[in-house]
Amino acid sequence: MTKGMIHNREKFLDHISQKLGRDRKREVIRPQKQYQPQLKVYSGMTQEQLLDELIWASERIHTDVVVTNIASLEKALEKQIEALGGGPIVTSEDFRFLGFGLGLFLERKDVHKWNPSLGEVNVEMAEKANIGIMFSDITLAESGTVVILNDKNKARAISLLPTSFIAIIPKSTIVPRFTQAAHAIDRKIQAGETISSCVNFISGPSNSADIEYNLVVGVHGPIKVSYIVVEDR
Repeated sequence: MTKGMIHNREKFLDHISQKLGRDRKREVIRPQKQYQPQLKVYSGMTQEQLLDELIWASERIHTDVVVTNIASLEKALEKQIEALGGGPIVTSEDFRFLGFGLGLFLERKDVHKWNPSLGEVNVEMAEKANIGIMFSDITLAESGTVVILNDKNKARAISLLPTSFIAIIPKSTIVPRFTQAAHAIDRKIQAGETISSCVNFISGPSNSADIEYNLVVGVHGPIKVSYIVVEDR
């Protein structure tokens, strides 16, 4: 990915300082906040307690949650696929499918694995798919939200275009809330990792309401969503 270039930055900032009638600040120190209540929400909870909160939050957004282990993941996935009406299915190109024992699942005839070299064919397959399946990169217990760091192999179309969506959630990815997700992404950036400009936060099925509060499901995404939490530690 080509990083953006900043042109004439010094000249621009010097001009602003001149117009303000003061010397330009060469170093900016980030202020330290005295109170940070956002860090206290669910603080001290165990991973098991965070899972309980995730299940409770998911119920409120009409999202089914199944908890399983790696050995039983394929069976649990097949059951959810059947409950959602079967294929066709589109998945991301993600090494975790193999790491979690789903190699044979990817060989199913009704499964299309996203392939950047196929271009728009991928989008067409996602539009025709009944179910999209992706792994969650970060999961928010407070709101029942899965966070996907989209890239060329993990396109957002997989979670948006099919009728239904299944998120596979490694239990270790569950954090209290958005605050921790933002910190995790910031740590990746500080470590030199390139993060896509598209970070997708998915909280259950697509819900939209107009000014009269008439709820419509599926306008901007899937009608049904299921989470499969996998004990990975």
